[in-house]
Amino acid sequence: MKTPPAALLRFVVALGRDRRGLAAVEFAFIMPLMLVLFFGTVEFSSGVAVDRKVTLMARAASDLTSQATQVVDADLQNFFSASVGIMTPYDPSPTRVTLSEIYVDKSNIARIQWSKAGVMSAGATQATVVASSRSQGDIVTSIVPSALLVSGTYLIFSEVSYKYVPTVGYVMAKAGINLSDVAFTRPRQSVCVFYAPTSATMPTTCSTY
Repeated sequence: MKTPPAALLRFVVALGRDRRGLAAVEFAFIMPLMLVLFFGTVEFSSGVAVDRKVTLMARAASDLTSQATQVVDADLQNFFSASVGIMTPYDPSPTRVTLSEIYVDKSNIARIQWSKAGVMSAGATQATVVASSRSQGDIVTSIVPSALLVSGTYLIFSEVSYKYVPTVGYVMAKAGINLSDVAFTRPRQSVCVFYAPTSATMPTTCSTY
């Protein structure tokens, strides 16, 4: 049985006026965008918070070292552990902290006197002291602010690197973002801060290598 043209026309007009389910259809269209915006905001905010903590870690490590007159590996382990603790509640394991002492010679050339690094293993409560990528005698003049290049002086130099991996990878860099910062302080209690693995081998004069 064929549908009369008039009835078919009324059906089409009624269908065009039917608004039932419109909100659900619109919600289905905008829901993906809302989720991207929501998780993007959360991840971006977390990234900014972690970046701020990286800056605080660099300052803390440099500040703690500059207050000492001499340090051994046990002291540096405590400094690394304290600075990495700033990362709470975020995972501290991607953190690497490097502490170095710099001497600026009469030609305003800055050289590394000693350097050690600290890392934090997953689940650990104390940092581990490891070899630094910097060696005694390395020239680092280019990374020292010109205002700090005062001949005959020493600087405590801290470097922090952290790889922030977002929980929801599709809203930011899935592989992670490398965050880093540095800090410089001058020794507060002495001309330089002596370093040796143990106190038995501690030098008695400031190195000018």
